[in-house]
Amino acid sequence: MQIQAGLYKGRRVKTVKNAPYRPTASTVRKSLFDILGNLKGKCVLDLFAGSGIVGFEAASRGASPITFVESSMRVNSLLKINGSLFKQTDFKYIKQDATRFITKCGDYDIIFADPPYDSDFVDKFISDAIQHLNKDGILILESSIKEYSISPYRIKEYGDTQLTFWRNE
Repeated sequence: MQIQAGLYKGRRVKTVKNAPYRPTASTVRKSLFDILGNLKGKCVLDLFAGSGIVGFEAASRGASPITFVESSMRVNSLLKINGSLFKQTDFKYIKQDATRFITKCGDYDIIFADPPYDSDFVDKFISDAIQHLNKDGILILESSIKEYSISPYRIKEYGDTQLTFWRNE
């Protein structure tokens, strides 16, 4: 996988075979960042970070700082290796369950979450995450196609993948 635009365009992000995560497809990432627009100085939280490709792409486009939350020790090690390739010091790596982290964290301008598609905790998670958005902050959830009890302001579908957007107004 490689960064699509910005300061680190073309830089590759390492992944592992048999990874316990599902990287966000490049077409989905391109659309996501086209929708988000200018990220200069935005504080980003990448939950269920996996390879970290979304957080690294945000950094390439000017977002800072970036916090990655991933529960797997193995995946966290890979995140740190990938982060070292970017020569940026404002990356923070947290090895914790994202559903626990979101209940106690600070506030962010953008929260991106890509939980396992078969998760049954998502509605509560959305509610908790919205509470940790700065004014006009955006929560983006990547999932299979589904509806949520909290109404989003935007939904985009890409095959069997859905990006759902909520805003803290």
